[in-house]
Amino acid sequence: MKSIWYKEQTTLEEINALCKNTMGEFLGIYFTEIGSNYLSAQMPVNKNTQQPYGLLHGGASVALAETLGSVASALIVHPEKQICVGLEINANHIKGVKEGYVTATCLPLHIGATTHVWDIKIQNELKQLICISRLTVAILKNH
Repeated sequence: MKSIWYKEQTTLEEINALCKNTMGEFLGIYFTEIGSNYLSAQMPVNKNTQQPYGLLHGGASVALAETLGSVASALIVHPEKQICVGLEINANHIKGVKEGYVTATCLPLHIGATTHVWDIKIQNELKQLICISRLTVAILKNH
């Protein structure tokens, strides 16, 4: 399968550098895999990502999903000509998680000139589905 990425030889180190000094870094989001049409990242379930009951906070799952999809879109466009910003996101929280790591993987549902739509699934360490999200990203001119 032909790669969807603008720069075909993008490394995980380059992708992880994009999170430096962002909410993604604070939450511990770490990109773990890049394929020809998907991107995966992990996030710890800890004091920075839990709600008062000790469960993974739904907002942290949404932040993981939006970070993943937005970065995936940024890897598709010409970085000097376009920027990518979240336009709409939804999430269904399926199962709670109290510890360990969650892994999210995003796949494109639509890659257009002005919008991208991503399907993002978040799983626990046992590969059980904990959250399903869909993110629409707006592709804007970089002024």
